[in-house]
Amino acid sequence: MSFAVTSRRFVLAAVVALAALLQAAPSFAAAKIQHLVTPGGIEAWFVQDATVPLISMEYSFGGGATQDPADKPGVGHMVANLLDEGSGDMDSATFHERLDRRAIELSYQVTRDYFRGSLRMLKDNRDEAFDLLHTSLTKPRFEPKDVERIRAQLLSSLRRESVEPTHIASRKFLQLAFGDHPYGRSPTGTVASLPTITIDDMKDYTSRVLAKDTLKIAVVGDVDAGTLAKLLDHTFGDLPAKAQLTPVPDVVATKPPQRVQVPLDVPQTVVTFGSPGLRRHDKDFMAGYVVNHILAGGSLSSRLYRDIREKRGLAYSIYGSLLWMEHSALFIGSTATRADRAAETVEALDTEIKRMATDGPTQTELDEAKSYLKGSQMLSLDTSAKLAQALLQYQNDGLPIDYIEKRNAMVDAVTLDDAKRAAKRLWADGLITVVVGRQPQAAADPNAVKPAGATPAPTAN
Repeated sequence: MSFAVTSRRFVLAAVVALAALLQAAPSFAAAKIQHLVTPGGIEAWFVQDATVPLISMEYSFGGGATQDPADKPGVGHMVANLLDEGSGDMDSATFHERLDRRAIELSYQVTRDYFRGSLRMLKDNRDEAFDLLHTSLTKPRFEPKDVERIRAQLLSSLRRESVEPTHIASRKFLQLAFGDHPYGRSPTGTVASLPTITIDDMKDYTSRVLAKDTLKIAVVGDVDAGTLAKLLDHTFGDLPAKAQLTPVPDVVATKPPQRVQVPLDVPQTVVTFGSPGLRRHDKDFMAGYVVNHILAGGSLSSRLYRDIREKRGLAYSIYGSLLWMEHSALFIGSTATRADRAAETVEALDTEIKRMATDGPTQTELDEAKSYLKGSQMLSLDTSAKLAQALLQYQNDGLPIDYIEKRNAMVDAVTLDDAKRAAKRLWADGLITVVVGRQPQAAADPNAVKPAGATPAPTAN
């Protein structure tokens, strides 16, 4: 993180901290959410709150990394890292100087399904902040020297990740789960693909993806509806009306059980595991969400945590979560253990998964999970930035604008039969498992370990 970005965040954090000293923190989860439609037809979910003189905006365009050419994964990732490197008549240094001077936070990122952006500023700096966002979206420079500098930075990160067991395991898992589907490719590209991406590739991506028909916006902060409408029309009004997206087919993840071993000489073995999940509008989604918390939700009370950490001492942490996308869904989790206990860890994991799939949770477990999930929602929406992120996610998920109000009732409505049915759907077939670390014989015999730096090569068991 650069000094400039750190200084902007320090100023914003100082304002928030001062406001907290002067008055009680707002209950953002209970705030009224408005559906704003601007004169130019731009739509946004909007919460007006003057507790702190800040404005937080999150926005997204459909497509994301799925719109990268099949032979050039990482185009969208390159674009996300270059849109704030100068625009219009401003070079990179000038653009960042204007951000720094006003403590404006502007950033982009690409996910599998969305090209996302974030803007945060003090109320008094809103006009300049939205103007800088407008120019970055509509007049990016893509200067060759900036492109090569960013490319070098991203390649350096990819090279580091290529020898990190957690990244190796997650990438191999997605390749195994989705094969040749766009979801099987890395959104951040590869060491081989990034050098082939041209400025024309990035210009083509922005012209096809950044359009008004897939735009979703969430704004929370100290601004009135009329002022915000003008800012949104100015910022997004010049974008193309229609995106030109390559169609992406729906896909069901590979059916378990499957297991892959990736040899790597590291102190700890990483295990990434998962199975086909539940789409966001599946009738069993909320039941699956609750039963996942019981099994692997990352809390100290989850079954996997109690069995694999507390009872057996195999790992420091273990977690699993439901991951839903536009065209598929997964249950995916991870843990790390000693190389000589990796087989025992995988066996214990399989046993606990099968037990949940066969018997489901108890009524006590269900009641405790529902209580936790209802309370944690309020804690997760305690700042304007968090609420804006949540409201954008709800829009992308196709949920109603009053979802926050209805969500706890949906959790309460999950019955024991619902939870058992969801558990069976998720885990009855077992798991897809990727194990990255020393091979079994090497873990048992240190003299058999491959030398450090050996190239990982997957082998199916």
